[in-house]
Amino acid sequence: MAAGGLIKLANAFNCSITAKGNGQSTDAKHLFGLMSLGIKNGQTLTLICDGADEIEAAKALERYLKDNL
Repeated sequence: MAAGGLIKLANAFNCSITAKGNGQSTDAKHLFGLMSLGIKNGQTLTLICDGADEIEAAKALERYLKDNL
């Protein structure tokens, strides 16, 4: 499950990670929030990392999404 892996990876970082899609936003570290966005294959998901390890988090999340979707 791509969402579960994404959340597990997101929780490995201390920075806040916001997911945006379909005109909504949520904390990307919570399954129900991420699922509530209703992102389907081919739609855009934007992740915003903010905090001490934001660069590392953004790179790791981008790599994860490219490898798993």
